[in-house]
Amino acid sequence: MARVLIVDDSPTETVILEKILTKNGHEVLKADNGADGVALCRAEKPDVVLMDIVMPGLNGFQATRQLTRGADTSDIPVIIVTTKDQETDRVWGERQGAKGYLTKPVDESELIKTLKSVMAA
Repeated sequence: MARVLIVDDSPTETVILEKILTKNGHEVLKADNGADGVALCRAEKPDVVLMDIVMPGLNGFQATRQLTRGADTSDIPVIIVTTKDQETDRVWGERQGAKGYLTKPVDESELIKTLKSVMAA
């Protein structure tokens, strides 16, 4: 299936996402902050990135912008996965280049459906 990079500073959220992804046959890479997520994405070239927003240092919006506008990573879709569920957050995420936006707690079927959709695009 797909190689998925999870970028989230919450160990609990990371474990939840990892369980869903591995159960559905995906390989998982993990980073616990935006800067490490960008670096790992550039090094490993995953098929898709699941990006939290609220993280120390480089936040998810900034990391998404770096990935979607980087020459070496612009073809890797980013799905924002966050507790921020305001419409302004969704719009801002899209403006940073995110291809999907899910709110926590993540529904397993919605996550898998969104993954398939952004990878097919």
